[in-house]
Order: sequence, then structure tokens, then C-alpha cells
Amino acid sequence: MDHNERTLTRRDFMKGTAMGILAATSGFPSVALSRPIQKSRVVVIRDVNAIDAHGLPNMTVLEKMLDRAVMLLVSKNDPLEAWQQLIDKDDVVGIKSNVWHYLPTPGELEQTIRHRVMSVGVADGDIAIDDRGVLNNPVFQRATALINTRPVRTHYWAGIGGCLKNYIMFTPSPYAYHGDSCADLAKVWKFPIVKDKTRLIVLSALRAQFHGRGPHHFDRRYVWDYRGLIVGTDPVAVDRIALELIRNKRKAYFGEERNLATPPHHIIYADTRYRLGTSDLNKIELIKKGWQQNILL
Repeated sequence: MDHNERTLTRRDFMKGTAMGILAATSGFPSVALSRPIQKSRVVVIRDVNAIDAHGLPNMTVLEKMLDRAVMLLVSKNDPLEAWQQLIDKDDVVGIKSNVWHYLPTPGELEQTIRHRVMSVGVADGDIAIDDRGVLNNPVFQRATALINTRPVRTHYWAGIGGCLKNYIMFTPSPYAYHGDSCADLAKVWKFPIVKDKTRLIVLSALRAQFHGRGPHHFDRRYVWDYRGLIVGTDPVAVDRIALELIRNKRKAYFGEERNLATPPHHIIYADTRYRLGTSDLNKIELIKKGWQQNILL
């Protein structure tokens, strides 16, 4: 193990609940503790055929996976009804993608999401897919709804690149959020162009990167075909599950716990500082469907 590496431990993730525990054990009444915990639902869905024999995503399989995940997410039995729970036909929809050339959001996944948004009745001209140009994109400028999609991977500045990190392009100065392991990424989610607009998160784990060194490091040995999607509406919960997947894959590959070079504490800070969602695994309802081999969760 590299002793220069640092990690965000399970104990760190429990800090967010420390005040509630203190109240419970010190005799002070707590209304929150007397109520049932409302869990954030995250769906992990996999299909062995999500990637074909040529290494390309299979759009037919992807659409079935995504429909099933969305139905499970909103507790509907019909895919169209499920999508209508998230997107209205009068919405203007920005699909925030990711173009990092080594491991971009698969075009097949982008188009699957677009097709489903159009099936609800959203006009083609009211949908845009973009990454680095979102601030100047006229559709994103007037968007009433956002869908956040990107691959999950280790990240030099943030520990992991997940849906929280994916919105950094909504600021004209992304570099300003790289300090302290991107601790304040959640602040971007409070900007008017983003705030309360995210209807769905589709984190691609069709292929995922579990190890890297340096800002642009890429090595195919550390990318694996997980053939899955991580779907939810709580960005903190989705990234928390993604982090657990990466941690477990690293342990399986290296044969030991091996800490990420950069602690991904932006996830817990998104919870405890910015109240954006939940980072506590005990407050996340994880639904696992589809191909179960080496699911790691």
C-alpha cells in the first residue's frame, strides 16, 4: 500500500450523523430522530449484453436497462409513466454529459436518454446535450430540467469523478473549485442555472476507471466493463454508491484496501455543509437488479 495515499473512511461518512447521535444520547429531544428515516433511492442495474462483442454499448439493451431503472426509481410499472414522473412535455431539458476523451459519456447512452425525453413529448429543439459549452448553450440557459450523465472514474483533483463533479462546467472558473480535493463542489449546485433543476442522474458504469495517477492519467488495465448504470435523483447518494463500487473494485484488484490518492470528501461535504443529499449508507435504499456476477455492492 502506498502510505502517501489518503482516504475517506466509513468513519468520515458517519460524522454527518454525529450531532443526531449526540442529541439522542444526551437526553435532548429530537424531532428528526423520532421520525422514520426517509431514504434516498439509488438503482444499480446491469446487463451482461450492455456492451457488445466489439466493445460498443448496445442501445437496445441500454434503453431497456434505463427504463427499468427509472421505473424502479419512481415506483411505476410503465416506462412512459415513469419518465413522465420526472420530465414534463413542456420542459426544456439540458443533458449534461462529459467529454473526457479517454472515457467520455457513451454517445449511445446520450441518445438513449434523448430518445426517452422526446417520448414524453419534449420538442427536439428544447433538448440539448453538452458538457464544456453549457454556459453558452441557449437550451441550457433556458432549461427547466437537467439530466446529469457521465462515466464514473477515479479523479486526480476530486478522488472520484461522479455526478457532483460533472456540474463543474456550470461555473466560468472550474479551477476555483479544485482546492482541498474539490471540497466545495456542491456549491455549484446552488447556482441559479442549476439549482433544483436536476430531475435524473444516470451515472455510467458500463466501463469504469478504478485507479489513476495524475490529472490526465489513463491506463486500460484500470478500466473494467462493469456493464451497469447507477441511477437516482439524489446526487450525493449516487456518488456515495459509486465510491463504494470503486473502493470495492480496488480491493478486489489489488488484494488489499488501497486508498485513493485524493480523498473524495466533497461527497460528505455535499451532505454536511450544503445539505444537497445523503452520504450515509444507512440512509440510502440501494436496489440492485439485473446481472449479479461480481456486482461488488
